[in-house]
Amino acid sequence: MNVHLFIPCFVDQLFPETAFNMVKVLEKLGCTVSYNTDQTCCGQPAFNAGYQDECRSVATKFLKDFHTYDYIVAPSGSCTGFVRNYYGKLFDNSAAHNDVKLLRKNLYEFTEFLVDVLHVTDIGATLEGVGTYHDACGALRECGIKEGPRKLLENVKGLELREMNDSEVCCGFGGTFAVKYKPISLGMGEQKVHNASDSGADYLISTDLSCLMHLDGYIRKHGQTIKIMHIADVLASGW
Repeated sequence: MNVHLFIPCFVDQLFPETAFNMVKVLEKLGCTVSYNTDQTCCGQPAFNAGYQDECRSVATKFLKDFHTYDYIVAPSGSCTGFVRNYYGKLFDNSAAHNDVKLLRKNLYEFTEFLVDVLHVTDIGATLEGVGTYHDACGALRECGIKEGPRKLLENVKGLELREMNDSEVCCGFGGTFAVKYKPISLGMGEQKVHNASDSGADYLISTDLSCLMHLDGYIRKHGQTIKIMHIADVLASGW
Protein backbone atom coordinates (compact mmCIF):
# COMPACT_ATOMS: atom_id res chain seq x y z
CA MET A 1 0.00 0.00 0.00
CA ASN A 2 1.38 3.41 -1.02
CA VAL A 3 1.21 6.16 1.60
CA HIS A 4 2.14 9.82 1.23
CA LEU A 5 3.20 11.68 4.35
CA PHE A 6 1.69 15.02 5.27
CA ILE A 7 3.92 16.44 8.01
CA PRO A 8 2.46 19.59 9.61
CA CYS A 9 4.66 22.65 10.08
CA PHE A 10 5.22 22.34 13.84
CA VAL A 11 6.02 18.63 13.56
CA ASP A 12 8.57 19.33 10.84
CA GLN A 13 10.21 22.16 12.77
CA LEU A 14 9.91 21.06 16.41
CA PHE A 15 9.16 17.33 16.63
CA PRO A 16 10.70 15.64 13.56
CA GLU A 17 11.35 12.43 15.53
CA THR A 18 7.59 11.85 15.66
CA ALA A 19 7.40 11.94 11.88
CA PHE A 20 10.22 9.39 11.65
CA ASN A 21 8.47 7.16 14.17
CA MET A 22 5.29 7.32 12.13
CA VAL A 23 7.28 6.14 9.12
CA LYS A 24 8.77 3.35 11.24
CA VAL A 25 5.30 2.08 12.17
CA LEU A 26 3.87 2.37 8.67
CA GLU A 27 6.80 0.53 7.11
CA LYS A 28 6.55 -2.22 9.71
CA LEU A 29 2.95 -2.71 8.59
CA GLY A 30 4.03 -3.11 4.96
CA CYS A 31 3.34 0.38 3.61
CA THR A 32 5.53 2.03 1.00
CA VAL A 33 6.01 5.54 2.34
CA SER A 34 6.87 8.63 0.30
CA TYR A 35 7.35 12.27 1.20
CA ASN A 36 6.90 15.25 -1.11
CA THR A 37 9.59 17.72 -0.06
CA ASP A 38 7.70 20.58 -1.75
CA GLN A 39 4.91 20.45 0.84
CA THR A 40 4.46 23.35 3.21
CA CYS A 41 1.46 24.37 5.37
CA CYS A 42 -2.20 23.39 5.02
CA GLY A 43 -3.21 27.00 5.71
CA GLN A 44 -4.92 26.55 9.07
CA PRO A 45 -3.01 29.29 10.99
CA ALA A 46 -3.94 31.93 8.42
CA PHE A 47 -7.56 30.75 8.33
CA ASN A 48 -7.93 30.81 12.11
CA ALA A 49 -6.47 34.32 12.20
CA GLY A 50 -9.08 35.53 9.70
CA TYR A 51 -6.89 35.70 6.58
CA GLN A 52 -9.00 33.58 4.24
CA ASP A 53 -7.52 34.88 0.98
CA GLU A 54 -3.98 34.16 2.19
CA CYS A 55 -5.15 30.77 3.43
CA ARG A 56 -6.67 29.97 0.04
CA SER A 57 -3.33 30.72 -1.63
CA VAL A 58 -1.51 28.29 0.69
CA ALA A 59 -4.29 25.71 0.34
CA THR A 60 -4.08 25.90 -3.46
CA LYS A 61 -0.44 24.84 -3.23
CA PHE A 62 -1.40 22.10 -0.79
CA LEU A 63 -3.93 20.71 -3.29
CA LYS A 64 -1.20 20.61 -5.93
CA ASP A 65 1.34 18.97 -3.62
CA PHE A 66 -1.10 16.25 -2.58
CA HIS A 67 -2.87 15.53 -5.84
CA THR A 68 -2.77 11.74 -5.61
CA TYR A 69 -5.06 8.71 -5.60
CA ASP A 70 -2.97 7.09 -2.85
CA TYR A 71 -3.57 7.46 0.88
CA ILE A 72 -2.24 10.56 2.65
CA VAL A 73 -1.45 10.16 6.35
CA ALA A 74 -0.71 12.87 8.92
CA PRO A 75 0.30 12.80 12.62
CA SER A 76 -2.29 15.47 13.40
CA GLY A 77 -6.04 15.43 13.86
CA SER A 78 -6.05 19.22 13.82
CA CYS A 79 -4.58 19.64 10.34
CA THR A 80 -6.49 16.64 8.99
CA GLY A 81 -9.74 18.01 10.37
CA PHE A 82 -9.08 21.45 8.93
CA VAL A 83 -8.52 20.14 5.42
CA ARG A 84 -11.56 17.88 5.59
CA ASN A 85 -13.97 20.41 7.04
CA TYR A 86 -12.90 23.77 5.64
CA TYR A 87 -11.33 23.21 2.23
CA GLY A 88 -14.80 22.66 0.79
CA LYS A 89 -15.80 26.13 1.96
CA LEU A 90 -12.57 27.74 0.78
CA PHE A 91 -12.98 26.33 -2.74
CA ASP A 92 -16.77 26.30 -3.01
CA ASN A 93 -17.96 26.78 -6.63
CA SER A 94 -14.38 26.78 -7.92
CA ALA A 95 -12.41 24.74 -10.43
CA ALA A 96 -10.67 23.03 -7.50
CA HIS A 97 -13.88 21.39 -6.30
CA ASN A 98 -13.00 17.88 -7.54
CA ASP A 99 -9.43 18.15 -6.26
CA VAL A 100 -10.80 18.94 -2.80
CA LYS A 101 -13.13 15.94 -2.93
CA LEU A 102 -10.23 13.64 -3.85
CA LEU A 103 -8.02 15.04 -1.09
CA ARG A 104 -10.71 14.74 1.57
CA LYS A 105 -11.33 11.13 0.52
CA ASN A 106 -7.68 10.09 0.78
CA LEU A 107 -6.49 12.04 3.83
CA TYR A 108 -6.32 10.27 7.20
CA GLU A 109 -5.01 11.03 10.66
CA PHE A 110 -2.36 8.47 11.67
CA THR A 111 -4.32 6.39 14.22
CA GLU A 112 -7.43 6.58 12.07
CA PHE A 113 -5.48 5.09 9.17
CA LEU A 114 -4.07 2.28 11.31
CA VAL A 115 -7.42 1.26 12.80
CA ASP A 116 -9.95 2.05 10.06
CA VAL A 117 -7.92 1.37 6.90
CA LEU A 118 -5.25 -1.17 7.89
CA HIS A 119 -7.48 -2.70 10.60
CA VAL A 120 -4.55 -2.96 12.99
CA THR A 121 -4.76 -2.32 16.74
CA ASP A 122 -1.61 -4.11 17.96
CA ILE A 123 1.70 -2.82 16.62
CA GLY A 124 3.84 -4.92 18.95
CA ALA A 125 5.02 -1.90 20.95
CA THR A 126 6.31 -1.99 24.53
CA LEU A 127 6.36 0.89 26.99
CA GLU A 128 6.53 0.42 30.74
CA GLY A 129 4.42 2.76 32.85
CA VAL A 130 1.03 4.38 33.14
CA GLY A 131 -0.42 6.47 30.34
CA THR A 132 -3.44 8.73 30.02
CA TYR A 133 -4.96 9.92 26.76
CA HIS A 134 -5.99 13.48 25.89
CA ASP A 135 -8.73 13.81 23.27
CA ALA A 136 -7.43 16.62 21.08
CA CYS A 137 -10.22 18.84 19.75
CA GLY A 138 -9.23 18.40 16.11
CA ALA A 139 -9.14 14.62 16.34
CA LEU A 140 -12.29 14.24 18.43
CA ARG A 141 -14.57 16.97 17.14
CA GLU A 142 -13.45 17.39 13.54
CA CYS A 143 -12.46 13.81 12.70
CA GLY A 144 -14.63 11.80 15.10
CA ILE A 145 -11.61 9.96 16.50
CA LYS A 146 -12.05 8.56 20.01
CA GLU A 147 -11.87 4.78 20.43
CA GLY A 148 -9.12 4.05 17.87
CA PRO A 149 -6.20 5.59 19.78
CA ARG A 150 -7.34 3.92 22.98
CA LYS A 151 -7.47 0.50 21.30
CA LEU A 152 -3.92 1.01 20.04
CA LEU A 153 -2.68 2.07 23.48
CA GLU A 154 -4.43 -0.78 25.27
CA ASN A 155 -2.35 -3.20 23.20
CA VAL A 156 1.00 -1.63 24.11
CA LYS A 157 2.77 -4.17 26.31
CA GLY A 158 3.65 -2.82 29.76
CA LEU A 159 1.48 0.29 29.43
CA GLU A 160 -1.47 0.71 31.78
CA LEU A 161 -4.01 3.11 30.27
CA ARG A 162 -6.00 5.22 32.72
CA GLU A 163 -8.70 7.74 31.89
CA MET A 164 -8.23 11.21 33.34
CA ASN A 165 -11.10 13.45 34.34
CA ASP A 166 -12.46 15.60 31.51
CA SER A 167 -10.32 13.91 28.85
CA GLU A 168 -12.50 15.50 26.14
CA VAL A 169 -12.08 19.07 27.41
CA CYS A 170 -9.83 21.37 25.35
CA CYS A 171 -6.23 21.83 26.51
CA GLY A 172 -6.42 25.57 25.83
CA PHE A 173 -3.96 25.84 22.94
CA GLY A 174 -6.13 26.55 19.91
CA GLY A 175 -3.31 28.15 17.90
CA THR A 176 -3.80 31.93 17.96
CA PHE A 177 -6.26 31.47 20.86
CA ALA A 178 -3.28 30.87 23.15
CA VAL A 179 -1.87 34.26 22.13
CA LYS A 180 -5.08 36.30 22.10
CA TYR A 181 -6.50 34.84 25.31
CA LYS A 182 -3.39 33.92 27.27
CA PRO A 183 -4.90 33.79 30.80
CA ILE A 184 -7.76 31.52 29.67
CA SER A 185 -5.39 29.35 27.66
CA LEU A 186 -3.01 28.94 30.61
CA GLY A 187 -5.86 28.11 32.98
CA MET A 188 -7.18 25.41 30.65
CA GLY A 189 -3.69 23.97 30.22
CA GLU A 190 -3.14 23.93 33.97
CA GLN A 191 -6.38 22.04 34.56
CA LYS A 192 -5.54 19.50 31.86
CA VAL A 193 -2.09 18.80 33.31
CA HIS A 194 -3.51 18.45 36.82
CA ASN A 195 -6.17 16.03 35.61
CA ALA A 196 -3.52 13.98 33.84
CA SER A 197 -1.24 13.96 36.89
CA ASP A 198 -4.11 13.07 39.22
CA SER A 199 -4.69 9.91 37.17
CA GLY A 200 -1.26 8.71 38.26
CA ALA A 201 0.03 8.69 34.70
CA ASP A 202 3.68 8.78 33.75
CA TYR A 203 2.83 9.74 30.18
CA LEU A 204 0.33 12.22 28.75
CA ILE A 205 -0.43 10.92 25.26
CA SER A 206 -2.33 12.44 22.34
CA THR A 207 -2.66 12.43 18.57
CA ASP A 208 -1.70 16.12 18.34
CA LEU A 209 1.65 17.68 19.14
CA SER A 210 0.13 21.16 19.13
CA CYS A 211 -1.78 20.24 22.30
CA LEU A 212 1.19 18.41 23.78
CA MET A 213 3.56 21.31 23.06
CA HIS A 214 1.23 23.67 24.91
CA LEU A 215 0.86 21.33 27.87
CA ASP A 216 4.59 20.61 28.01
CA GLY A 217 5.23 24.32 28.47
CA TYR A 218 3.23 24.26 31.70
CA ILE A 219 4.78 20.95 32.77
CA ARG A 220 8.33 22.25 32.36
CA LYS A 221 7.67 25.63 33.98
CA HIS A 222 6.11 24.09 37.07
CA GLY A 223 8.47 21.13 37.45
CA GLN A 224 5.88 18.44 36.83
CA THR A 225 7.19 14.91 36.30
CA ILE A 226 4.65 13.69 33.75
CA LYS A 227 6.02 13.34 30.21
CA ILE A 228 4.27 14.13 26.94
CA MET A 229 4.28 11.57 24.11
CA HIS A 230 2.70 11.58 20.69
CA ILE A 231 0.96 8.27 20.04
CA ALA A 232 3.31 7.56 17.10
CA ASP A 233 6.25 7.71 19.52
CA VAL A 234 4.47 5.30 21.86
CA LEU A 235 3.70 2.84 19.06
CA ALA A 236 7.30 2.94 17.86
CA SER A 237 8.66 2.05 21.31
CA GLY A 238 10.21 -1.25 22.33
CA TRP A 239 10.95 -2.83 18.95
